[in-house]
Amino acid sequence: MPTVAAYLASWLDGLQLEHSTVYNYRKLARNHIAPQLGSIRLDKLTPSRIGQHYRELAQSGRRDARAFGTPLSANTINKTHVLLGAMLDAAIDDGHLSMNPARRARIVKAPTGKQIRAAAPEIVTMRADQLRDFLRWNRDVYEDELYTLWLTIAGTGMRRGEALALRWGDVDQTGSRISIRRAVDHTRPGVVKGTKTGSSRAVDIDGDLCDQLRRFRALRGSVSLDLARADSYIFASEAGEIYNPKNITARWDVRLKAAQRTPLLADIPRVTIKGLRHTHATLLLELGVHPKVVQERLGHSNISTTMNIYSHVTPTMQRDAVDRLASLLS
Repeated sequence: MPTVAAYLASWLDGLQLEHSTVYNYRKLARNHIAPQLGSIRLDKLTPSRIGQHYRELAQSGRRDARAFGTPLSANTINKTHVLLGAMLDAAIDDGHLSMNPARRARIVKAPTGKQIRAAAPEIVTMRADQLRDFLRWNRDVYEDELYTLWLTIAGTGMRRGEALALRWGDVDQTGSRISIRRAVDHTRPGVVKGTKTGSSRAVDIDGDLCDQLRRFRALRGSVSLDLARADSYIFASEAGEIYNPKNITARWDVRLKAAQRTPLLADIPRVTIKGLRHTHATLLLELGVHPKVVQERLGHSNISTTMNIYSHVTPTMQRDAVDRLASLLS
């Protein structure tokens, strides 16, 4: 009978999934399953031991150097539970087990969706005026070569990896839209993959973003015609190489800190590059745009994901709806 660690390793080796997905599974296994449960034989792993393990993770499960030994987030514990449960299901199929100890819900208390949402960090976004002032400063004062990238993310709500994988052929200047077909794989430098949902989508863009992309393509073409071809990546290095997503995040942080040191932008909150995507969605919802439209622009698989993430906008939407109804009845 194999141990948890041995079976987990062989099971992961056999998965036919996206490289980034398996990469993340291996990271969870390496940090939150194998060290604590790996030496136990599969048939000796009990629901009580799994339940105890989740409680320990909740108390002191983090393994990153910055916060080693502090509580692990409910979201990561849930991901660990899903991974362990899937592995044990496979062990049943292979004849090692007759039942899955991770599925005994009365004993194994994995975090619920409600608990995960309650424990999630608050989403930080910019107001419309803050976003406008930042982008103008970034273009006119900082003279940032990455200005068009920030403008594209803010104007479409696409993910960082999706923006970095855009090609000029994805931009329809006549129809004023961008097709999002792929994303950069953050686990393998220079490699692209499918989008998070596995399907492509098209998002409409405004005239200003259209014009900026046209000017940016001309600028890239003046450096090298190869940088402006239809199959060239829009936001690539001058050698045409895809940027590392982590490097782009670091460069965003530098820009934001520089902006916060200026009197005009001193009140801008500490927004991450993902916060640009959140800002796009939040502003649209506050304007009364239907959540289904926001879901489609963001590329969420279903509308409940959108509404759960942006529940902080609901009070504003309700107030606007009430005021509109009152105006109709007055």
